[in-house]
Amino acid sequence: MKSRTILFGLTLLLGIFLFSCANNQTEQTDEVDTDAIRTHAVETFASNLTELAPTSTPFPTLTAVLLVTETPSNTPEPAPTSNPCYNLLYIADITIDDNTQMKPGETFTKTWEVQNIGGCAWRPGFTFRHVGGEAMRGNTVVINEAIPTGAKRQLSVDMVVPSGINGVIESAWQMADENGVFFGDTLSVKIIVGNLTTPSATTAP
Repeated sequence: MKSRTILFGLTLLLGIFLFSCANNQTEQTDEVDTDAIRTHAVETFASNLTELAPTSTPFPTLTAVLLVTETPSNTPEPAPTSNPCYNLLYIADITIDDNTQMKPGETFTKTWEVQNIGGCAWRPGFTFRHVGGEAMRGNTVVINEAIPTGAKRQLSVDMVVPSGINGVIESAWQMADENGVFFGDTLSVKIIVGNLTTPSATTAP
C-alpha cells in the first residue's frame, strides 16, 4: 500500500513536470509568433509609407520672353493708288510760265509736257480735266490715241483770262481714265492779272 502511494506520487510529480514544460514551450512559441507578426506589420507600414510618399517632380523650365513694342513711325503711309497701272509724271511747262502777267479777257494756250510712267498704256477716251481753282473757260481734253508706257506727250488747254479779277489766278488739271478715276501728277497754271502792290522794303533805323 505504501509502495503504491509512493508510485502514485512520483507519477503525479512527473505529470506536473511534463505539463509545466509543455506550457513553457507553448508560451515561447506564442512569443515568437507575436514578434514575427509585429515585425511584418512594421515592414508593411514602412512599405506603404514609401509608396505614398510624393515623388519629387521637377518644375518646368521657364523661358524668358522679350516683348518688343513697335514704335509707330511718324512717316505717313503713301495713299493707295486707285489703279497702279496708270501714272503720269509732270516734265515741264512748255508755255505760260508761272506768274506770267496777263490782262483780263486775254486768251492763251497752256501746254505741259508729261510722261506715261505707269505699267499700262493710256487708251483712247482718257481725259484731261479741270480739278481745282479757276477753269478760265478751259474745256476737257479727250485723248484720241493710245499713249504707251514711257512715252512723252504735250497736253494743251485753251483758256481765257477772266474779267473782274485782279491778282493771282490758278487753275489745276489732272488725267483720268475712261471711268473718271484720276491718276498721276496734278498740273497747274498760275497767272497774275492787274497790278499787284508789293510792300516796299523799309530800312531799319
